[in-house]
Amino acid sequence: MSVYTVHEPPLRAAGAAPNPERFAFVRDGFYFWAFLLTPLWLLWHRLWLALLIYLVVTFGLERAMHYAGVDSVGRSFVLLLISFLIGLEAATLRRFTLARRGWKNVGIVGGTNTEAAERRFFDAWIGTEPGGSSGPAVAPPLPLAPASASHTPHIVGLFPEPDASR
Repeated sequence: MSVYTVHEPPLRAAGAAPNPERFAFVRDGFYFWAFLLTPLWLLWHRLWLALLIYLVVTFGLERAMHYAGVDSVGRSFVLLLISFLIGLEAATLRRFTLARRGWKNVGIVGGTNTEAAERRFFDAWIGTEPGGSSGPAVAPPLPLAPASASHTPHIVGLFPEPDASR
């Protein structure tokens, strides 16, 4: 079962209700396509800042290793490790970009796939909405009755009588 974070887009107008069709579900875990085709994956998900940083870092490391005399196998291995790191942290990059764009993290949900996670999240979300069908209402707990002074149990601890700490 995969774990997804749910992100709500910024509201387009003041007082507008959130549009559930625009919610983003970001799966936590390794992203194979982000590892295999890093620049294309970053472009596909419109992670412009991450793409720029990736290009600057890889170009800089490539030039530094070239001038340091590292052979092409060593340079390829370092670039492969960077792509592996991107594959591991792809979900974090997406969450960071969504937060920077004003999206709110509204929950975490688990599911076997994205569709199951969406169904599970929206079933719970509709139940918490005002006016939503949340099933039987639960009554709030009753307040505790104040303890009578005549029947005070012995208190074990640092303060031998109630409210002695004041």
